[in-house]
Amino acid sequence: MARMHSRKKGKSGSTKPMKPTKSTWVSLKPKEVEMLILKYAKEGKTPSQIGLYLRDEYGVPSIKALVGKSVKDILAEKKALPDIPEDLMALMRKAILVRKHLAENKKDMPAKRGLQLTESKVNRLAKYYKRTGVLPAEWKYDPERIKLYVE
Repeated sequence: MARMHSRKKGKSGSTKPMKPTKSTWVSLKPKEVEMLILKYAKEGKTPSQIGLYLRDEYGVPSIKALVGKSVKDILAEKKALPDIPEDLMALMRKAILVRKHLAENKKDMPAKRGLQLTESKVNRLAKYYKRTGVLPAEWKYDPERIKLYVE
């Protein structure tokens, strides 16, 4: 599949096994994993960061295979999900950094183009999240307001 704003092809990556099975070396029980997920969520970690911590520190290769639910599902069950999804938040952070760069370097046209592409991704993703009910229907991307929220 081609990239969004260029005609280049994507890089190949690793694939997960066909059948997710519980690994024999994992000594944690599903309840303990849920408790760790909640602990890291209270510390302000995103769902992907929580998965990385559990993989690197506790040797849990697949949370979904062990618990039967994804990190996002567990956090949604416990009402610990952030208001704005992490992929949308990452794009908004990037847009804010590019805006800050453009304030200092007004003639940087490639950065201006990058800002346009990033903000179009933000708007496209926000439209999807509004349609699926993750974001409220009246939510709007406003760079000045979001700047206060992100920082």
